[in-house]
Parts: sequence; structure tokens; C-alpha cells
Amino acid sequence: MRYFRLLVLGNGISAYGSYLNMVALNVFVYDATGSALAAGLFMAVRLATSVVSGWVSGRLVSVHDRKRLMVGADLCQAVALLSLLLAPEGTRPGLLYVLAVVTGGCSTLSQVALRSSIPEIVGAEHRVRANGLLVTGRSLAMIAGFASSGVVVAQLGYSAAFALDAATFLVSATVLSLLPVRTRAATGAADGGSVSGSVSGCAKDSGAAPRTARMLLGTAPLLMAMIAIRAVDGLGSSSHNVALPIYSSGLDPDHPATFISQFWATWAIGNIVAQQVIGRVTKKTGRTPGERAFALGACVMSAGFIVVFCGLPTVPAVIAALVAGAADGFTEIVYVSRLQTAPDDQRGRLFGLSASAENTGFGLGMLVSGALLETFSPLQVVAAFHGLAIALCAALLLWLVSRGRTPLAPPAEEPAARDTPTMTEGRG
Repeated sequence: MRYFRLLVLGNGISAYGSYLNMVALNVFVYDATGSALAAGLFMAVRLATSVVSGWVSGRLVSVHDRKRLMVGADLCQAVALLSLLLAPEGTRPGLLYVLAVVTGGCSTLSQVALRSSIPEIVGAEHRVRANGLLVTGRSLAMIAGFASSGVVVAQLGYSAAFALDAATFLVSATVLSLLPVRTRAATGAADGGSVSGSVSGCAKDSGAAPRTARMLLGTAPLLMAMIAIRAVDGLGSSSHNVALPIYSSGLDPDHPATFISQFWATWAIGNIVAQQVIGRVTKKTGRTPGERAFALGACVMSAGFIVVFCGLPTVPAVIAALVAGAADGFTEIVYVSRLQTAPDDQRGRLFGLSASAENTGFGLGMLVSGALLETFSPLQVVAAFHGLAIALCAALLLWLVSRGRTPLAPPAEEPAARDTPTMTEGRG
């Protein structure tokens, strides 16, 4: 795991750049164009690119070297930011939409490639711990990126923010390129996954992406149900993201950022706690939480987010945010680890489909929740979206109980032989 910790560090630096980039670019678009419509269009282009990129990324990571794809994605984002930085003032507004396409597509490609590679980098038996480390790194990066973006832009200006963004992607690309990791299974090896073998041709099929989804629906309905729940979770996530500034302003009109900062800081602590707990449990028992744990965790997460908006005093609201953050981190680790039990040649398609579903849910939720908040209260909107997620999770639980599935799934077995040692076998 020694090399993987360096990978987590590089990924965290890249994630910090992404979150800083998200805030700085959105503010810059509005300042450069003076149009709220242009700012909204920039966000829409970026999100739409992420949705489309999920399908494309699934195909790319199935047939190309994943490490090179991740390095290339970081370098493309760095070049795009530097191009915007060096471009004449008059050409910047047009370049912004090019940048939206590059950042939206490359960030999704990098995520799909990394998640697909984890079992091959650390070994299938360590994937839960590895996913937990990634969740922790990204949570810390999000807090640092959001917290520092205002200071960087206000004190140093947009040029410094863009240069810092580009530097984080260059650092990440350098770390990735230097690490001696293997991101794909040895030829002929099969990761002991639980997806039906009849799907194994999906990654090699030249048919359209919808055909892959239909085939998975027929042969791996449980995974498709989990992906569908993640899409609805995206709806819920968008609702509390949109509602949070409105709710915080109602609590303290003079200091609206106070509750937002408390919420996200506590949420991140909950994520870190989840990583520690699930890592210890997995190490002690040798078993990884399965589908029931995923559904229960998603229910607790959505319920926690609803409670946050119930108008409670600060301390109970912060506790609810802590629980929601812990359940959010737990659910993501379980979900990603479950998809990683699929054979290596299927993983890219699954994670590409998952990325598209999650981004679609989040984007649709941003539009719908924003419109609903014109009429309804933050609690009503958040409860409606997260309530839908709870209902779907309850349906999944009932289905699992009716099928008599056990609450825990054994970890995937390692391939019998490897042409190249993994980090845990020969390098870690």
C-alpha cells in the first residue's frame, strides 16, 4: 500500500485543483461575461460533457492503458487552464466553453479509470481499504478547495487561481507517471467477480452504449439497481447543494456562510470516520459489506440530510451532518467496492455507466430543485428528493430479503497467477 498512498496524495492534490477550479471558474465566467445565463450555460456544458464522457470513458478504459489515460487527463486539464491563462482578454469568453468540455470530460475519464484499476493496483482483498483512503483524500481536498478558493481569487486574482489549478494537475500527472503500478489484469486472468459471465463480452462489443446497459440489466439486475439508486442519490445531493445557501441565509442573514462551512466541515469528518470504521471492520472480519449494507447506508445518509434542514439548533444539526457524512462515505466505499468485484474487462463499462447515471441525476436535480425552491421550502425540496432515494433503498432491501441474500458478501478472490506482481505482492 506504500505506493498507493502516494497515488492517493496525487489524486487528492488533483481533486483540490478540481474543487478550486469549480469555484474560481464559475465566478470568473460571470465576471468575464456579466451574464448569469452564460454562467449557467458554462455549468450545463461541463455537466453534459461529464454525462457523455461516462459512456465514452467506459469504452476507453476497457481497451487502453488506464495509467496513461489518467496522466493524459490531468495533462489535458493543465494545458487547457494554461491556455486560458495565456489567452488574450478578448478570446477568453469563447475559450471558457472549450475548457468546460475539457474539464468535464477529463475529470470523468480519470475517475472511471482510477476506480476500475483499484483491484489491480492493490489487490482485490485490499480494495475496500484503498477506496476508503481515496474517499478521505477527496473529502479533505473538497474542504480545502472550497475554503481556499475565495481567498485565492480575492487576494491573488484569477490568474493565480488558474496557475495553481494547472500546477495541481501537473503534480498529479507527475506522481502517476512515476509510480510503478499496474492498472490492468494480467492477460487471461479473471477477477473473481459476481457479474454473470455472459456480460464479459460487453467491454469488447463495438455496439452502442445503450446495448451495454440493456445487457447488464438482463444479466446483472442487482448492479443495475444499485446504479439506479446512485442516480437518485445524485438527485438528492443536488437538492441539498442548491438548498443549503438558501437555508443558511434564513438561519443567519448576516453570516450565511457560517452554517455552510460547519456543514461541509462536519460532513468531511464523517467521511473520514467512515473510512476508519469500514477499514477496521474489513480487516478484522475479512469480509466486505454487501448490498444490504449499501441500501441501509443510503437510507441513513438521506435521512441525515433531511434532518439537517429541519430547523434544529446548531449542535443537533451538526450531529445530523456528521451522521450523513459518515453514511455517505460508507455507502460510496461499499458501492465502489461492489462494482470492483466484476472482472477487469467489465469494470470500465460499469464505472462509465455509473458515472453517467450519477452525473445525469445530479444535473437534473440541480435544474428541478432550483425551480422547486422558488415555491417550496428547502426542507420540502430536500425531503422530497432524499425521500425518493429512501423509498428505492427500502424496495431494494425488500427485494434482497425476499431473495434470501446474506448481508455480507465475501471479498473477490485474487487471480490464481499474475504475470506482474501487484504493489502488495512485490513492491509495496
